[in-house]
Amino acid sequence: MSDRIIETEYSECMKQSYIDYSMSVITARALPDVRDGLKPVQRRTLYAMYELGLRHDRPHRKCARIVGDTMGKYHPHGDASVYDALVVMAQDFKRNEPLAEPHGNFGSIEGDDSAAMRYTEARLQKLTEEVYLADLDKNVVDFVPNFDETEQEPTVLPVRIPNLLVNGAEGIAVGMATSIPSHNLAETIDGMIALIDHPELTSEELLQYIPGPDFATGGIVINQKDLPRIYAAGTGKIKLRGRVEFEPAKGRGGKDKLVVTEIPYTMVGEGIHRFLADVGSLAETRKLPEVTDIANESSKEGIRIVLELKKGSDVERIKNILYKKTKLEDTFGVNMLAIVDGRPETLSLKGILQHSLDFQVEINTRKYHNLLEKEQQRREIQEGLIRAVDLIDLIIEIIRGSKTQQQARACLMGQPSQVTFRTARSEKQAKKLCFTERQAQAILDLRLSKLIGLEILALEKEHEETVKNIARYEKILGSDRAMKNAIRKDLENIKREFGKPRKTVIADAQEAAEVKEEIQEQDVVFAMDRFGYVKVCDVAAYEKSGQAMEHEYRYLFVCKNTDRILLFTDQGLMHQVKVTDIPFQKWKDKGVPVDNLSRYDSKKETILYVTSRGKMAGKRLLFVTCQGYVKQTESGEFDTANRTVRSTKLTEGDRLVYVEQAAQGGQMVLQTETGYFLKFPAEEAELYKKTAVGVKGITLSAGDHVKHVYQLGADDDSAAVLYEGRELDLRRMKLASRGQKGTKPRKGKGV
Repeated sequence: MSDRIIETEYSECMKQSYIDYSMSVITARALPDVRDGLKPVQRRTLYAMYELGLRHDRPHRKCARIVGDTMGKYHPHGDASVYDALVVMAQDFKRNEPLAEPHGNFGSIEGDDSAAMRYTEARLQKLTEEVYLADLDKNVVDFVPNFDETEQEPTVLPVRIPNLLVNGAEGIAVGMATSIPSHNLAETIDGMIALIDHPELTSEELLQYIPGPDFATGGIVINQKDLPRIYAAGTGKIKLRGRVEFEPAKGRGGKDKLVVTEIPYTMVGEGIHRFLADVGSLAETRKLPEVTDIANESSKEGIRIVLELKKGSDVERIKNILYKKTKLEDTFGVNMLAIVDGRPETLSLKGILQHSLDFQVEINTRKYHNLLEKEQQRREIQEGLIRAVDLIDLIIEIIRGSKTQQQARACLMGQPSQVTFRTARSEKQAKKLCFTERQAQAILDLRLSKLIGLEILALEKEHEETVKNIARYEKILGSDRAMKNAIRKDLENIKREFGKPRKTVIADAQEAAEVKEEIQEQDVVFAMDRFGYVKVCDVAAYEKSGQAMEHEYRYLFVCKNTDRILLFTDQGLMHQVKVTDIPFQKWKDKGVPVDNLSRYDSKKETILYVTSRGKMAGKRLLFVTCQGYVKQTESGEFDTANRTVRSTKLTEGDRLVYVEQAAQGGQMVLQTETGYFLKFPAEEAELYKKTAVGVKGITLSAGDHVKHVYQLGADDDSAAVLYEGRELDLRRMKLASRGQKGTKPRKGKGV
């Protein structure tokens, strides 16, 4: 048993196993091959459809059958991965050139899932059949055994266009990812033909023919100036915008409309619902008060998202806000990574076209070698039959004098020893015969009807055509220029039949800038109730019924509409919200949760103090933690544009229990959970930065913590608190120093 144990270093074993796994994911799942631009699952699915005979002019077949054949014969993985690949290859809003023709519910551009595979059907597109799979029977690519060695599958499909550019690619491997935008088929072919004619062209020069990406959803690329760098390096960011059109009001009761007719490719799926929600939020928070309604009127005919506007709205300003605040303007990250000779490589535009051209030369060389060989065999047979017509009487005598087909074949090849002839002259003539084995078999298989005069003329005409084909194939194989001319002609035919106009506009546009209207500064009332709902109200209404409202709100104060509201929480964070972001409402309105307007999370934090930046200017804040640390911090420390900052540093397990504006020249009292009180001068809570913990305000017993904090101003006559059912006057409490343990009030005593 010990002889079968292999000792190895565990770390080395894990390292090698992970490398093997990574390379398997990279080459066998996630990344496309530069030659056909397909991932293994896509290639195998298309080949399975080809084997099933699902041509473009034949009936559709259930997707469950396609998925089953793909899994059972070529792709031993989950059915979901195969069906998802088939669905994406059939969706015209994700692929410039869909490779499968769908029948049934294959999902929608708005993110709806496709129906189950047992309900949907598919077949090959004409483009796929003629451009991706047409030459598989001509031995142009290598075939290898499948996973269980019961079938043969192609290592790559003989795709005759740069599919990696035409349909793009997306995939996440281990430690790397690919993201290649789609391009226009006709333009890509133009770029490839230009490279055939001028091999010295650079990626930047090729942009004359392929000006940029062409997405299935259209849209506008707005950073044309960056494209030369992106296509030369193979990486970068393309900025996309949706197309927005203005429709003026029609009729007396009509309204002006902004209509989104094309979306960025990155918005396909859930992005449309998110866009609608974002626009609704902008309208609700008064950043887009001009938008009165939004409706999604998209259909099979195309995208149509309608925003109704108030009369006289600034359309350009609204567009800029939509570009700046929603996904109507987005970036597409480009990383042109593909498998080249079995290894991942980041490619430039020229690199992809050059590899595709090299692949075309390879498959065309094999194709014409195969065709030449077949034509040479056909010529051999044709020449034999033409000669046989002149010797038909002798051949008939040979056949009649032979006992077996083998004897007749041998005689036709010049070995008549076993054949019985009628005359010695015939035997002498038979010895002069020198047909090849292939010719001899063709003569024996010849039907007598082929000896009719017209049939003989057709045979001679067919022979002339065969000779011309052989000459053409030999010329193509013997000349690099002729080979490239053949490839060019092939590409031109594909462009003529399948080329389509460009959908995406390529331009340089100014970056969207939110044009902010000047806000006339005025006083407003900020209100927050005990549930965390906030709103901003009119000052005049507050002055009329303010006192009646004060008991309903936890925080209620007057501030400027240009101010910011600061929220201090027990987790040592400060969140801030612009007053303009808070909805202006009537007193009877509920308001909106402050969670929706800031990064405050009511499930994890508790608000301790709310103020405005204007009210806090020039003041100090007092911070006290449950572990007894105290400090004061200048309000200027919190003058920041960040929506959330750390207001103080906390030790592990600590939290804030008190944040308030510090009273000047007074005292402070700390009360613990177990009933200890410590009173000391407020100035002993020293001034620290917001990044400091502070100093120890009270010494706590094990398990005890600070529960309440009281500030006593210099002018306060009394400060009574309720303690154990009786009033406790903090003014009469003995003054001590910071850092002591404090005392417990005696029963029946006020101090």
